[in-house]
Amino acid sequence: MSTTEVPRIITSRFDHEDSFTLARYEATGGYQALRKALGMAPAAVADEVKSASLLGRGGAGFPAGVKWGLAPAEVWPRYLVVNGDESEPGTYKDRLLMERDPHQLIEGVLLACYAIGCGQAFLYVRGEMALAQERIAAALNDAYAAGYVGRNILGSEFSVDVVLTWGAGAY
Repeated sequence: MSTTEVPRIITSRFDHEDSFTLARYEATGGYQALRKALGMAPAAVADEVKSASLLGRGGAGFPAGVKWGLAPAEVWPRYLVVNGDESEPGTYKDRLLMERDPHQLIEGVLLACYAIGCGQAFLYVRGEMALAQERIAAALNDAYAAGYVGRNILGSEFSVDVVLTWGAGAY
């Protein structure tokens, strides 16, 4: 039987003890996609995501670029909502990303906001995910301080505020 090594893209930083830090994320190419996107038209960013056939992380695997195109052109203001509840039994794909590589999630939020013309995002984390809450909160603070989130991101005209909220736990 032959085995083929599958490249690790989303989980490539997971083996590092400091995978959740801004320093590790930047050292491994983090926020470079955001820098690239800010030099492009928002529609071009959405087109690139479509042509890359990136899929959402939900159970349906819906194409991200198609989803981004569903925002009505004439409706303002726009908001992005990220659901980090992950209530399917035995599923930990989102929890692992939030705990081990929160900056990757934040950069994805920023790219989506830029592509669809959003100025505010809401990131919800399940109440039982205390480590994910802690790591995302710290990552957001670091991202704001570094100029990746907030007003005039990286000296551009693009501004986004990200609001982190969490539930009280399942009943």
